[in-house]
Amino acid sequence: MDLESSLAAFILTFLGMMFLLGEFMVKLKGISGILGFGFILLFFSAHLSSFNLLIVVSIFVFAIILIIIDGKLLNDGTLSVIAIILMLLVVGLTTSNWVTGMYAVIGVILGTFASFLFLKIFPKRNMWDRMALMDRLTNEGGYSSLNKEYKELINKVGVALTDLRPVGTIRINGKDYSAISNGIWIKKNESIKVVQVDGTKILVEIVEN
Repeated sequence: MDLESSLAAFILTFLGMMFLLGEFMVKLKGISGILGFGFILLFFSAHLSSFNLLIVVSIFVFAIILIIIDGKLLNDGTLSVIAIILMLLVVGLTTSNWVTGMYAVIGVILGTFASFLFLKIFPKRNMWDRMALMDRLTNEGGYSSLNKEYKELINKVGVALTDLRPVGTIRINGKDYSAISNGIWIKKNESIKVVQVDGTKILVEIVEN
């Protein structure tokens, strides 16, 4: 295969990014990282002279360092995004024509997404745990606020906006909610009362006049 061809550019950058970023996500004892960097180095060497190769590889290594700093210290993803953009620019501008550059950029993008498949096969690396924990805490905080709002609906009276057969929409204090009746058919415009809340599941019954 001609290493300067568009197909070679795609294959080398795809495999390079997949193995390289896969190393940051899972525990592969450096094997994946060495393979990935090898494919990327082969791509650069096919398109650059020795001096330019040194400069471009240095920039690429700098992008890798940004990812490591993000994973070890910051854990908010900002530096990783900057690093990926830097990699795309370096790869895209390395080739002698825009077609080959486009294939190389596509290889980087698809290889980046393919690296997430490693998480389904190999043990996860813990360098990103803090980011995942922050995300979980945010979600739990949002869920707790929503759950509290729903809990406050107990014994509140409202109106059925649709027929509940047994699921439908109700309105309480000018706000609409999805609700379920206790095995009975509640007609539209009937007065209802919230009798139970389980998470975001609202159980209602007809208000007896």
